[in-house]
Amino acid sequence: MALREAVLAALLEGEASGYDLAKRFDRSVANFWTATPQQLYRELDRLAADGLIEARVVPQERRPTKRLYTLTVAGHDTIRDFTRQPPKPTAIRDDLLVMVQAIDAGDSTAVRDAVADQIRRANDKLVLLERIRTRMLGDESEDDHLTTTNAVGPYLTLLRGIAFEQDNIRWAERALSIIDRRFPRSADS
Repeated sequence: MALREAVLAALLEGEASGYDLAKRFDRSVANFWTATPQQLYRELDRLAADGLIEARVVPQERRPTKRLYTLTVAGHDTIRDFTRQPPKPTAIRDDLLVMVQAIDAGDSTAVRDAVADQIRRANDKLVLLERIRTRMLGDESEDDHLTTTNAVGPYLTLLRGIAFEQDNIRWAERALSIIDRRFPRSADS
């Protein structure tokens, strides 16, 4: 998948400025695709040039002019065509896994610390995702929300993000346990 489709999918939630889109990415799309704000702005320019989105200029007092982006008919067609294609197989590209792979010849203490840090980061992300889930559901049960919402996709991708972080924690805790048994820390480390 390209950033192009991720931006189009994020704009399905409605009109957004580049800033709003970056926040939207952090809130939902970042569960499965990451991009810097600079990448988002470049992609918005390309999508507009290709006629897949259009920008509405909104003058603001005491602030720079804001551009609000929406999908065009061609943009909707592009995202529809994208959903008809078989997805590419998922591939993991993770520096931490390369470090763990090399632990026997590397610095086991540094690798252990990186795995422990993974647990902390995954827990922090899980707390954030659960807050988003609570906000999305409001006073509704999950079943009620899924029955009444106009946008099931963002909730389903949020669930995948939650499951991903839970699995990261499970794996890292197990890896940490094995590392601690195989590479005991010395009293001076």
